[in-house]
Amino acid sequence: MAITTPCAPPHLAATTPARAPFGRTMTAFTLTAVLVSGQLYVVIPLLHDMATGWGASPGGLTWLVTAFGIGYGAGFLVFGPLSDRYGRRRLLMIGLPLAAVTSAAVALSPSPEVAFALRAVQGLAVAMFPPAGMAYLAERVEPRRRVVAIAAVTGAFLASAVVLQVAAQLMVNTIGWRGLFLLSAAGFLLAFLGVRAIMLPDLPREGSGSLLSVYRAVPGLLFHRVLGLRYIATIMLMVGFVAVYTGLQIYGVTSSADLLTLRTAGLPSIVLVPLLMPWLARIPTTVRAAAFLAAGGLALAAVGLTGAAALVVLLAVYVAAIAGGLPSMNEAISAGAGQARGTALSLFSFALAVGGSVGPQVAAAFEGFTPMMYGLAIGMGLAALAVLASARSPRQAA
Repeated sequence: MAITTPCAPPHLAATTPARAPFGRTMTAFTLTAVLVSGQLYVVIPLLHDMATGWGASPGGLTWLVTAFGIGYGAGFLVFGPLSDRYGRRRLLMIGLPLAAVTSAAVALSPSPEVAFALRAVQGLAVAMFPPAGMAYLAERVEPRRRVVAIAAVTGAFLASAVVLQVAAQLMVNTIGWRGLFLLSAAGFLLAFLGVRAIMLPDLPREGSGSLLSVYRAVPGLLFHRVLGLRYIATIMLMVGFVAVYTGLQIYGVTSSADLLTLRTAGLPSIVLVPLLMPWLARIPTTVRAAAFLAAGGLALAAVGLTGAAALVVLLAVYVAAIAGGLPSMNEAISAGAGQARGTALSLFSFALAVGGSVGPQVAAAFEGFTPMMYGLAIGMGLAALAVLASARSPRQAA
């Protein structure tokens, strides 16, 4: 039911969009965000079970994560402009049912090769939600609650890395990996029903120029001397995050019970760091982003030095660095994008998807967990230097 204001002047009533119901919108969007982004990570605890069923190696099956990430990243570039042209609600009413169908199809995969292809299609389907959903919040949530709404959904995307891995590890012995994908399909159907019930009708859209015209700013942003360095740092941030959890799974660092503890150890950091951001925001954006990246690198180097002795504490520190680095990189890219901010942030999401898809292959490329920790620590350090170098680059209009 539309919200009206009878006492408003006619011209305001005609131009001011109706506001989304905050509580119901946040419940539906936050839960959907966990389910959507979590599909990238849900495979990681399933690698050994899937490898046993197919007679494959767990390292080879890391392509199930990479294939999803490729589709997911491509979807960001495609569906952001499409949601601008055709409407947020319309896109989600197509994307969520398609995500349910593709998730069920993955559960029926007869071989790894078929699963690789279906995971790429699944990633493409679920990629409709982040650009359309975040744009909807920016347009339809009342301004005083908008920052809270966007921060909550962004936190849900990050928390999904832990929540979905823990859920998969707890349930795989009961319903199997195929059952978990069928459960994801059912979750997308419920998300579709919930989102359809609470989303307001799309705002009127004005199409100007060809559909391809919205993509013209992309090359200039990717190769911009300031933003290019920040995109590279963003990719490294996500490569490390996914590679660490993949390495814990494929290298058998700890027992299954300890692995569950390690996965849940990051949740307090994911909750706490956003609460501290109003105070941390006083630090210049690029300095703050570089500091978080450097802290993450030091935590990984400490893991390599001490082994499993302090793994829980150091992993919590590392996740805290990621939880602070992610919004800081978002701000740094937004600040350097000028009038092309929307497209620049779509590329930021694309960079995260690229990092997430490359991370498992980086983990599998090392000969053990300790060398991987040192390698990722060096990568995080170089990313921190790239962010600082970008602050010194000549300022060009994006």
